[in-house]
Amino acid sequence: MTVTIYTQSSCSSSRKAIKWLKENNITYSEKRITSQPLTLAEFKNILRMTEDGTDEIIATNSNDFKNLNVDIDQLSIQDLYNLIQQHPRMLRSPILLDEKRIQVGYNEMDIRRFIPRKVRAYELNAMQKLATQG
Repeated sequence: MTVTIYTQSSCSSSRKAIKWLKENNITYSEKRITSQPLTLAEFKNILRMTEDGTDEIIATNSNDFKNLNVDIDQLSIQDLYNLIQQHPRMLRSPILLDEKRIQVGYNEMDIRRFIPRKVRAYELNAMQKLATQG
């Protein structure tokens, strides 16, 4: 499975996530949303994968969002998409997703969900053996 990572330039969390993906040999494709805007299909897919909808992906503390002074809950999907096209930095980053999972932002523990289940099971088994031997 390939992970798609949506990043922004000058984002340390995006850099950490890419470094982690490389270190763990996870196949990924990067899309820098500040230079390659999201397509409507990509935006809808990201929203579909979230548990909390726009609350999960919009950086409400970002200057781009604060300066807009808009209630995103009152916008249609198309209007919100158009707004993000104009102000991509109002999205949190990075946004990582594959066919089954999404992660918004970089979290060292949560990102492990992108490691294949067999590998995680093997690692857990190895740690349990070490713990019982010690």
